[in-house]
Amino acid sequence: MSQRPAVDVAVVGAGISGLATAFYLQRAGLQVVVLEKAARPGGVVQSLRREGFLIETGPNSSPETSPVLKDFFQALGVESERIYALPTAKKRYVLRGGRLHPLPLSPLAFLTSPLFSWRAKFRLLREPWIKPAPPEVEESVADFVRRRLGEEFLHYAVDPFVSGVYAGNPERLSLPVAFPKLHQLEQRYGSLIRGAVLGARERKKRGERSRAAAPLYAFREGMETPIGALSGLLGERFQREVTVQEVAREEDWFVLRGTQRDEGREWRARAVVFAIPAHAYQQIDFRFPLPAREALGGVEYAPVVVVALGFHRHPCRHPLDGFGFLVPGREGRNLLGTLFNSSIFPERAPAGGALLTSFLGGSRLPELQALSDQQLLRTVQRELEELLGLQALPDVVHIQRWSRAIPQYTLGYSAVLAAIRRSEEAVPGLFIGGNFRGGIGFSECILQARERAGQVQRFLAGVPEER
Repeated sequence: MSQRPAVDVAVVGAGISGLATAFYLQRAGLQVVVLEKAARPGGVVQSLRREGFLIETGPNSSPETSPVLKDFFQALGVESERIYALPTAKKRYVLRGGRLHPLPLSPLAFLTSPLFSWRAKFRLLREPWIKPAPPEVEESVADFVRRRLGEEFLHYAVDPFVSGVYAGNPERLSLPVAFPKLHQLEQRYGSLIRGAVLGARERKKRGERSRAAAPLYAFREGMETPIGALSGLLGERFQREVTVQEVAREEDWFVLRGTQRDEGREWRARAVVFAIPAHAYQQIDFRFPLPAREALGGVEYAPVVVVALGFHRHPCRHPLDGFGFLVPGREGRNLLGTLFNSSIFPERAPAGGALLTSFLGGSRLPELQALSDQQLLRTVQRELEELLGLQALPDVVHIQRWSRAIPQYTLGYSAVLAAIRRSEEAVPGLFIGGNFRGGIGFSECILQARERAGQVQRFLAGVPEER
């Protein structure tokens, strides 16, 4: 078995979480190696150029919620490649009764919108006077919204939003874990409406923005741009096609054993950061007790099918004047939603053309991932004909299936997080990150990576963590 030079930190997993963690550690002067199972870095982050269309098979954009993100991209050397969403992208549609309605973005628009009944609008006015739930109570997202905002707001605002973010079911997602800021607003201010106003003032002082108010960003050549820059900076420290099979403790070292392109390999590190999917922990033999291993094996993932359609000419009667549309579960459709990519960012399609990306499956209809490419294409075309007035055949088609796309922060998920914390306390020098902890979004993973890298640095410097 070939032994590699010892390093300060081994990072297992080269998605955005692992790569960003390695970047921060390397900038701090630490010797780092990144071990990735696949032949390419990035995980679900993948950008493709096809006949002038820029297709994203993973995240298409991310909100700039913190000034830390700009600092990160500047240090990485890709800030000049970053672009912001066009003004037209502020408009978002929601399906109700077979018709697309703009989601109201102001109090006046809300009052005049046909998306919600007058009964639902009056129900919303009660929100500031509804008592908060006891802090120890774990509610589902659906139960929380029903209690504070009403049934109709759940079905035609929150349900489609949850499908768009988590591809999940609001009846099963844990509010404190999946949407901690909503939980905190209620607990701190007693009301979402009151909390939104006062919280906005406090975020402004910190230079932060809420997810809803934050500008959306992407990159000229796609979200894979920072992935390429991160792996490029690592150089030979980025090891691809590595399967880690065993992790042991030997004196002051973590010893990782496995294969690289079918050859036996061994790596030694003073600390190790895991940034792999939750289910991947079952494939590694940890030669020490790891409470999180069993808990992570039970984490659910929602499958998502991505169907991108490129058209050289405007393809439908709808003007595509917005971000896209979301579909509530009550509408009984196969689509979770569709992005109007070429209306969100420039140069996503050739001049005069359009790029549409539709999403299917999720927790709502997981069985759709088993359909053939032709069946998926026909399903998407049929629903876009009915909803957008699609009149043209696509010039470019790309279909991507992610059988385990997005971790689901379901009720009881706090037990998973507690098991992770116990593992890190029981095994000093071992750190667990990834989008199953602290947020699923691209930006959230970067912010979590920065925090994780700080924890690693303090451990190596002998500074105790505050628990």
